[in-house]
Amino acid sequence: MINVIASIQTKEGQLSEFIEIFKSNIPKVLEEKGCIEYVPTIDVPTGLPPQELNSNVVTIIEKWNSLEDLMAHLSAPHMLEYKEKTKDFVDKMSVKILKEV
Repeated sequence: MINVIASIQTKEGQLSEFIEIFKSNIPKVLEEKGCIEYVPTIDVPTGLPPQELNSNVVTIIEKWNSLEDLMAHLSAPHMLEYKEKTKDFVDKMSVKILKEV
C-alpha cells in the first residue's frame, strides 16, 4: 500500500474556491482503480507544540493499493481537468509518498 500526504498552499483568499473544485472531483478519484482513501483536510488549532498552522493549506490524505495505481491517478483525465481548474488558486505544493516499514 502507498500512502500520500499532499500539501497544497492556496493563494490568499482562494481556499474556499479551491476546496469546492477539489471536493467535486473526489467521487471520480474514489472510483479509480486502487484508490482506498482520498480526503482533503485543514489544520485544527490545538495549541500543541510543535504544530504549525496555515489557514491557506489543504492537506490531502491518500491511500493507494500500489504505486502504479497512484501514477495512473496523476494522469487521469479528471485530474488533468482539476489541475487546469485550480492552477490559478495554488501558490505551491509538496508531496510525500510513503510506504510502511
